[in-house]
Amino acid sequence: MSTGADIKAIEGDISNDGNLNMAQEQPCKKAMVNTTTTSSLPNASTEIPSADPHDYWNETLKEFEALAPAYDWSPEIQGIILSSLNYGSFLAPIPTGYVAGIFGAKYVVGVGLLISSVLTLFIPLAADAGVALLIVLRVIQGIAQLFSPQVMVLTGQYSIWVKWAPPVERSQLTTIAGSGSMLGTFIVLLVGGLICQDIGWPYIFYIFGGIGCACCLLWFPLVYDDPGNHPFISTGEKSYILCSLSQQDRLPGWSLPIKAMIKSLPLWAIVVSYFCEYWLFSTIMAYTPTYISSVLQASLRDSGMLSALPFVVGCICIILGGLLADFLLSRKILRLVTIRKLFTAIGVLFSSGVLVPLPWVRSSLSSTMVLLVLSSAFSSLCESGAIVNFLDIAPRYAGFLKGLLQVFAHIAGAISPTATGFFISQDSEFGWRNVFLVAAAVNISGLIIYLIFGRAEVQDWANKQAFTYF
Repeated sequence: MSTGADIKAIEGDISNDGNLNMAQEQPCKKAMVNTTTTSSLPNASTEIPSADPHDYWNETLKEFEALAPAYDWSPEIQGIILSSLNYGSFLAPIPTGYVAGIFGAKYVVGVGLLISSVLTLFIPLAADAGVALLIVLRVIQGIAQLFSPQVMVLTGQYSIWVKWAPPVERSQLTTIAGSGSMLGTFIVLLVGGLICQDIGWPYIFYIFGGIGCACCLLWFPLVYDDPGNHPFISTGEKSYILCSLSQQDRLPGWSLPIKAMIKSLPLWAIVVSYFCEYWLFSTIMAYTPTYISSVLQASLRDSGMLSALPFVVGCICIILGGLLADFLLSRKILRLVTIRKLFTAIGVLFSSGVLVPLPWVRSSLSSTMVLLVLSSAFSSLCESGAIVNFLDIAPRYAGFLKGLLQVFAHIAGAISPTATGFFISQDSEFGWRNVFLVAAAVNISGLIIYLIFGRAEVQDWANKQAFTYF
């Protein structure tokens, strides 16, 4: 990487690798699972029954029998499988983020991407061996701790940004990198349906697992932890970055002000908001293809393409939101704390509000897609709000705090798909209504806490070296 722009491109491609693991499952989920059967052996390979005019999915699933097996998994089992990536990741982000801040994120992130990609290649084999082995494999992906893919990429990259992103460009740069998650999800969903239909769902994991391994070949030679060690960056750009960060004390040392962090209401406001926003995000990420295919009765190919649409719009809006936030800050139109709270409020209220009426417009495909796209577009504004706010209040501890926030993101990611599967299995008609109402209520609750206690100035405990250990 020869300029700061290169780090944006590469990190944008592989950031939020855990989200892409989730996205890889979505286009193939309907091909893997026989949705017409509600109870049977948990991993029995299903012989697809003959066409039934009263059951849309029998015809659709019959097309895939020759390509790949379909498994008889109940909604509860599906929810557990979708959540299992997060089960073992609750504590791993904290040491990973801290280690990345101390030793540098280049190798931490790169190794995480490599291990994630390799494990992805084995998911089809695990699914064929049994649902228990599949869940165990996905738990291992999350529990690998210092080698955990989603942990390393999500926490480690912020240890890089705190050394590369000038304060007035921080929203723009981090959101451009973060948009890679949405872009990757869009690509996986777009081509996933085609892959499932033409060559079978296992090839989704083989193809994208291989792409992840190939990305490692770009990451290691091109990424550097800070501009001071970069061999190709121009003198002017290096001087600009270093001067803009000269007033920012960003080296964490080995000590952490744990007591002060525990007592910090602004930090807790970010943590709560992070959990609540990721509850909604995890629900949408895991179940958008299921909703489109099962409720709207779209074909597998159409379901993949329609599911991809909200994410490509979200990718664009993340970038635009970051540009707008930095514009308002650089022109001194609004204070930083006002920008963070305004973007979060708009993102949460509108994204939650447009999801609530979804069950009542299920008869209209166009209305449903408009609401899903609007929800994704508005929720993307949170990337320039509470989600990036931890960089403002404690840049010195960016890696550690991102790891802490990811703990709560993983908790939300573990609970919300499982709860969604439970709601759907209990009541097929009103289950989706309950899913969207609960997600909206959780999201708005987090917003209220953030608006009351959120701050944007560097906290006292992040301005000085601390020696509190525990």
